Amino acid sequence: MSGFSLQQAKRIVIKIGSALLVDEAGHVRQGWLNALADDIAVLKRMGKDVLVVSSGSIAVGRRHLGLAGQSLKLEEKQASAATGQIRLAHAYQQALGHYEITVAQILVTLADTEERRRHLNARNTMLQLLSLGAVPVINENDTVATEEIRYGDNDRLAARVATMVSADALILLSDIDGLYAADPRKNPDAEHFPEVTQITEEIEAMAGDAPEGISTGGMVTKLAAAKIAVSGGCHMAIALGTEKHPVQHLLDGGRCTWFRPGDRPMTARKKWIAGTLKTVGEVVVDAGAAKALMAGKSLLPAGIRKVAGRFDRGDAIQVTDMDGRKVAVGLAAYGAEEAERVIGRKTSEIKDILGYEGRMEMIHADDLALQDAVE
Repeated sequence: MSGFSLQQAKRIVIKIGSALLVDEAGHVRQGWLNALADDIAVLKRMGKDVLVVSSGSIAVGRRHLGLAGQSLKLEEKQASAATGQIRLAHAYQQALGHYEITVAQILVTLADTEERRRHLNARNTMLQLLSLGAVPVINENDTVATEEIRYGDNDRLAARVATMVSADALILLSDIDGLYAADPRKNPDAEHFPEVTQITEEIEAMAGDAPEGISTGGMVTKLAAAKIAVSGGCHMAIALGTEKHPVQHLLDGGRCTWFRPGDRPMTARKKWIAGTLKTVGEVVVDAGAAKALMAGKSLLPAGIRKVAGRFDRGDAIQVTDMDGRKVAVGLAAYGAEEAERVIGRKTSEIKDILGYEGRMEMIHADDLALQDAVE
């Protein structure tokens, strides 16, 4: 048995594949989606944040454009996605609206999750929606993404989203209840793995090809997603989604495969900030601000005494105390020019100074890694 259960997770990402959500004729399986909405409502009542990464826009849209049953060119896929996405959004709104849960649609591309400033903007939008009680429904923006800049499967996109929002758990709903030593469709006696603590070459060799049909992912993409998720400190489950109430099944301890990370999500995010981002600027803080940072607080403009370098919002900057000692590395909420205007000022003054309602913090605590994490 895994040492992790879904009850322990505070923030959960659920990935839904096309084959689960859309039937062969291109219709949304509204009954299945309604049952999933029941599960999401249960999670919300438990006080958990929920995000959904949903495939299906092309599978739904192609039917309405008369493109069913044929190989699609890129522009036909994009047209199908544009047509299907609005229908998918309506289906989610209808299912979750029964519980008075607000649905928000977010379309992203590969660059939105990998380019630093766009990553930060997307993260802030998702976190704001969660704080307001909404359920973001996320899909790849197939209407604008070309083959060269696409994920091509939502397993890896879901893993990127999970790490972006520091999720505790990612659930990949699939047509199989986890990882097996061999394809159970071909070998009914294949061993099932309830937990994976390290993705070795032997584990990767167990991945088979994707089944035929409208899905684009197989076990190979799920293992790739697992690598992304666990490196970001997120637990990931491969779970059977073909039955109704698949998430409730996991809450009840149902069979699946959990991939276990070595770090908690926020710890992993701070390691990413500290270890992989090159700093392009610096702020010098007073003793009171330095002490607050060491206690886990955010950096407020009032505690900053000097700004150095040219940086934009979302760039990594170094935080130094008055004696020149490095205190932390963090992601700036303001560019250098704006930072110069608000340093030493109270947060209540920012709107009058900048002319708009900006962030209260120069660097939020979630976006800041202390010196002990940097070394």
